[in-house]
Amino acid sequence: MNIRIPSREVPILAEADVVVCGGGPAGIAAAVSAARHGARVVLIERWPSVGGQATNALVNIWHTSDRTRQVIHGLVQEIIDRAGPAMERYADYPARPETHEFEPGALRVVLHQLLEDTGVRTLCHLAAVESIVKDGRMQAVLTDTKIGRKAVTGQIFIDATGDGDIAANAGVPFEFGRASDGRVQGMTMMFRLCGLDPDRVKAHPGDAARVFSMMKELRARGEFPPFMDLAAESYLRYPRSHTVSYNMCPVAGNPLDEEELTRLSAQARRQATRYVERWRQEMPGFENAEIEQMGFYLGIRESRRIPGLKTLRADMVVGAVKQPDAIGHGFWMVDIHDPKGSGHTTWSDQKPDAMPPAGDSYHIPLGMCLNAHIPNLAVAGRCASATHEGQASVRIQTHCIAMGQGVGTAAALALNTHTTMAQIDIPRLQSTLKADGVYLEDIPALKGTDPL
Repeated sequence: MNIRIPSREVPILAEADVVVCGGGPAGIAAAVSAARHGARVVLIERWPSVGGQATNALVNIWHTSDRTRQVIHGLVQEIIDRAGPAMERYADYPARPETHEFEPGALRVVLHQLLEDTGVRTLCHLAAVESIVKDGRMQAVLTDTKIGRKAVTGQIFIDATGDGDIAANAGVPFEFGRASDGRVQGMTMMFRLCGLDPDRVKAHPGDAARVFSMMKELRARGEFPPFMDLAAESYLRYPRSHTVSYNMCPVAGNPLDEEELTRLSAQARRQATRYVERWRQEMPGFENAEIEQMGFYLGIRESRRIPGLKTLRADMVVGAVKQPDAIGHGFWMVDIHDPKGSGHTTWSDQKPDAMPPAGDSYHIPLGMCLNAHIPNLAVAGRCASATHEGQASVRIQTHCIAMGQGVGTAAALALNTHTTMAQIDIPRLQSTLKADGVYLEDIPALKGTDPL
């Protein structure tokens, strides 16, 4: 069934040179970078605050190292510096890709301040609901405000929604899920605990092993919810509270279906309470444990992927492939969380050939953020052009920030030179990024056959 909506004029809420839809790490980086290079920028965010998965889903670990040195700098490092004591660097830095842990609430304040200091006009509580395309170019996005539908117009649009909402609504083709069955990666409800007695827990390693074995046995009989094994075992042996978000509570389904997301969120919250109830009953030191906080929404790893001028594949990740249109470096592994919701992740397998060799990294190309259909529309973040496996590496927050910084800078450069993002001077873009603190090394020369 359908209803007919009469045509009507829509008032303009805001006008900008660059319109960024989505205030997660990628969108913030894109907005700040474009504004710093002279563009008037409007950022639209559907939630009450910016930060995306980092702040609203409690995903509070950052990755900056190729296991020998830090290779993601630029805005990532600036945010680290701005966060101060709210951003803690691990003692074994830079031996692992995971290098920093942060307080999500404090980071939310830092990110809003960064946008304000940069002059980005930020509009939270607004979701872009329709893309307006005319003569093959984006003209505006429509939003529903409390006083009616309004438009945000611009010259360049950056889809940083994570789900590729803007591009898909504009008619750009997209991919969804893995080749075998169309399923996307599993999602996780992050939660934080208080009331633990760490010394008492550590004094009972035998009980930790017993409780972990009990959880697995109950799960096998269908009497306990799924969980991520390595994470659960670690939490029982080395208890962490307040600053650590527990990453062990999986669910699986379609993140583009709001009703299904509602059900999955409720399911995940019930699962988390089941874990803690069992630990309180069985594990010394957890007797007074309580869930202090759960994510505002599920940690979503994958949904739409927008095919671009280039596509990142798994072999490019593990082979540390370099790109002439590089805008940043990536090094995280092909980290796939079971699309069927078991809690298994390829990270648990600890396969050395699932990521680039220590001391090496792959390039994140500008081409994976541009498409062949709408020249003034780019994407940044987990919806950028990659296979299911390639996306499993580049989706993490620091890689998305590097991507966003590159795309935002490219948008400003395109405006300044009156050209499209696909036609900009790539060496000039890269030199600009380097001047802004971005690490870019081992860049091969552009050839005439390259897409950019």
